[in-house]
Amino acid sequence: FDVTPDITLQRSGSSLLEFSIGCRQQLEAVMLRQDWSLVIVQGDTESAFQGALAAFYNRVPLAHVEAGLRTYNLARPFPEEGLRQMISRLTRFHFAPTQRAQVALQTEGIADEFIHLTGNTVIDAQQWTCAHRGVKRKVFGRGHLLVTVHRRENWGTDVEEICHAIADIARQQPELQVLFPVHLNPVIQGPVNAILGDISNITLTAPLDYTGMQQALADAWMVLTDSGGLQEEAPTFGVPVLVLRDETERPEAIDAGCARLIGATRSAIVQEVTRLTHDTLAYTRMAQAGNPFGDGTAARQIVEALARSLAAVPVAVPALA
Repeated sequence: FDVTPDITLQRSGSSLLEFSIGCRQQLEAVMLRQDWSLVIVQGDTESAFQGALAAFYNRVPLAHVEAGLRTYNLARPFPEEGLRQMISRLTRFHFAPTQRAQVALQTEGIADEFIHLTGNTVIDAQQWTCAHRGVKRKVFGRGHLLVTVHRRENWGTDVEEICHAIADIARQQPELQVLFPVHLNPVIQGPVNAILGDISNITLTAPLDYTGMQQALADAWMVLTDSGGLQEEAPTFGVPVLVLRDETERPEAIDAGCARLIGATRSAIVQEVTRLTHDTLAYTRMAQAGNPFGDGTAARQIVEALARSLAAVPVAVPALA
């Protein structure tokens, strides 16, 4: 996107505690440099939460992009569910990506005047990338099975179950190519390399950059993932998603029919991939369900809402084309 950050936070330590302390200290130093009119945080990461705290302690208005996602299960996903609920308590301007997220915020007692239904900026980014980076389907025929795994709740036995399922699928369908960009965490690297490393139709790669992942999605036949972002992105390319989790904060994809929750057990994963391999009608319904997460104008709506709310000088919003 040709964006160069003015400030890059340095990660110290590997634990959540060490990261939180380091992030908070660095953000506080930034907050003290000048008077700020607004802090914007996106999503539900630890850095987003620390940004929200920095705004709160310095009495700076906070805007939250991707507000209102909920499972109401603090253990799934962990720690994201707790972080985003706490961010909401500190936020003045809530930018909800979907109507369901908007309703969740209203149910929690947040006044309508502070909630803006905008769609998700992930769709804006996809549309820009397709237009400016030449991302489009470049393979003929079936395409590959794209796999990603990284969630804390899938560490341990679940990662092994997922890997054994992928191995089963690859051996049952030797003509199917499997692309697996492997997270750098040793908890993921270990079982993935041990179980899948010697299977000829499985390609294990380093994590892909944003454009590379969008191209991998465009060329995919199906996605197996525990990622939240890929649940939003894959439907843009008409690629069905099987979600390797028991719960999701993005039920809109399930309701729309472009994704299915299947959990992380070996038998369930193999069964569902096999079903969609042979049931072309069910596969086509998922592929043609469309993307429920926005129309590509979320960023523009957010900028315009903030300009109005902050009584700022009218902002000229550049066209994406």
